[in-house]
Amino acid sequence: MWDWFDFSDPQRLWVLLLIPLLIAGYIFALKRRNKVGVRFTNTTILGRVVPKQSQWRRHLAVALSLLSLGALSIAWARPQGIEMVPRERATVVLVIDTSQSMAATDVKPNRLDAAKASAITFVNSLPAQYNVAVVSLSGNPAVRLPPTVDRTAARGAINSLKLADSTAVGESIYTALEALQMAPKGAGDQGPAPGAIVLLSDGQNTAGRSPVQAGQAAKQAKVPIYTIAYGTDNGYVDLDGQRQRVPPDRQLLQELAEMTGGQDFSAENAAQLDRVYTNIRSEVGQVPTKKETTALWAGYGLAFAVVAALAAVSLGARWP
Repeated sequence: MWDWFDFSDPQRLWVLLLIPLLIAGYIFALKRRNKVGVRFTNTTILGRVVPKQSQWRRHLAVALSLLSLGALSIAWARPQGIEMVPRERATVVLVIDTSQSMAATDVKPNRLDAAKASAITFVNSLPAQYNVAVVSLSGNPAVRLPPTVDRTAARGAINSLKLADSTAVGESIYTALEALQMAPKGAGDQGPAPGAIVLLSDGQNTAGRSPVQAGQAAKQAKVPIYTIAYGTDNGYVDLDGQRQRVPPDRQLLQELAEMTGGQDFSAENAAQLDRVYTNIRSEVGQVPTKKETTALWAGYGLAFAVVAALAAVSLGARWP
């Protein structure tokens, strides 16, 4: 996908002013031709002398010629576009909710085990040069694995996650930002690799600092947060002899994603979660890069010119 927004030589776009002038000249020529045609009173004789031409083919030839001129003028100004290219390296911090609500069985065998399996699949699908870190989301978030390219260590850290009390979404974001600072620098790099946070949660914030405040910190650090609201609205857990409903807080997660430039997703089962991770991998794994698109616009101009030439030739041809 391309997003046209810049030119290397924007001053050359002044040539586009010729197009409205040419349109005005064409309209003037048509009116003048009609006036001249009125002088001939015997239209039968005129039709024998001058073959009748198709009006729409004439207008089409002129329109295509103007389009060709416009496309070639844009090409002359050397347009710049945005192309999505694969990142050479990055750091992805997986923040996985381990609060008691993840014991709900509305996702089989339970939310936490299903989340672990999908997270491991996601980690395995990332490019080998990407660092992966793991943070547990509970009342006391912690870095379970600093950024590393060791996929065996990442799988082990994910599998070792266990249920804990409370849900501190804001504190987990701060912890994830700290984990990003642990990422090793690449050869010749001045700073750590670009980073992103993938936050999977199924509950509401119940402890720690404000999640919105933490989201602002991520925004200032230019770290996008991709959120996943996991589980169904009908999920429940039995704690201390009482049954408690544990629906995901979709509104909070959506707000965190929007303010940081990430995306929010919702998954109610393991299959949906796998698809969500596929989308996230595509988002994290590509970066917008400026690229000159002169050749593309020149191709448009040539195509319009060829069709315009064919339309012009058809004007002089006598069809049976």
